Amino acid sequence: MSFLTKKPFGITKDNKQATLYTLSNQNGMKVSFTDYGANIVEIYVPDKQGILKDVVLGYDDVSGYEVNPPAYGSFLGRHANRIADAKFVVNEIEYHLEQNDGKNCLHSGSNSYNKYMYQTQCQDGEDGGFVKFSRVSPDMEQGFPGNLEVSVTYSLTEKNELKIEYFAVSDKDTVINFTNHSYFNLEGEDSESVLKHKVRIFADQYTETDSELIPTGIFADVAGTPLDFREFKEIGKEIDADFPALHYGNGYDQNFVLHTKRGEVQKVAELWEEKSGRLMEVFTDLPGLQFYSSNFLPKEDHGKGGRKYPSRSGICFETQFYPNSINMKNVPSGRLAAKEEFKSTTIYKFNVK
Repeated sequence: MSFLTKKPFGITKDNKQATLYTLSNQNGMKVSFTDYGANIVEIYVPDKQGILKDVVLGYDDVSGYEVNPPAYGSFLGRHANRIADAKFVVNEIEYHLEQNDGKNCLHSGSNSYNKYMYQTQCQDGEDGGFVKFSRVSPDMEQGFPGNLEVSVTYSLTEKNELKIEYFAVSDKDTVINFTNHSYFNLEGEDSESVLKHKVRIFADQYTETDSELIPTGIFADVAGTPLDFREFKEIGKEIDADFPALHYGNGYDQNFVLHTKRGEVQKVAELWEEKSGRLMEVFTDLPGLQFYSSNFLPKEDHGKGGRKYPSRSGICFETQFYPNSINMKNVPSGRLAAKEEFKSTTIYKFNVK
């Protein structure tokens, strides 16, 4: 049985009322979202003593999410992650995007999908509650072709699963790549480090990148590198190792090559914080997972309770198509034909160990 509540979350700069929606289950877990940006705002889960804590970084009201340089809790699109030289080709037409990461485009520019208001549909009930956010991204918004009907649906189960379901359909051939950019700290969002957290990623390879974090086209083996998380390993153990990929991102910021199949959701990663006992499992049907150790959190930014989150105080598990895959050959990408429906599911499941 899921329960749904809602309350005001502040007024946006253009004088719109934002709302905070909260789903809770009978285990005490509760998750909150806002219709501004379809952002995940809070995830309260119990530790091994039954004590609830919020395990995602974020802000206290909508004003923080209107700025949100790190993209806390964000629904990102039309194309998350990096696109080389901020350009791509569809049907022999070259499209140009905002260059907001050097000469490249990151998360579709400064106005990703986390900066728009969404229409909301929601319910609670015995079969689990959900909150669905939807809007139409108009043709050439952010520089992408096609009027895109897009929605993200969040649901909470009695198994402590936060399920994220993406949907999109366009009236023109286009490209998409959706992800969620929540920063997890299983000790609690007020904890200042995730370096003692242990991570396991079910991947044998990662996409090698250049110094601008653009894939080179080489799938490199994780074996014998600091990127080998095939067994549980503390994040801090090798994060500062002398290894090119770690130098480029000032820590972990890599896409791992998953053994997934479209439409088949499977476990791809685990995050465990031993002190609290909290365990998070990540499931998806997408081919890539960006593992980011919050290496560049802005020092002047204030989060929940006015706290300043130091770098490496949260971990992102961004399920996705590979960065720049729309400009690569022979890899799965988010190219979407006109009238073709895109559907994908990602799950964050919480437990104790």
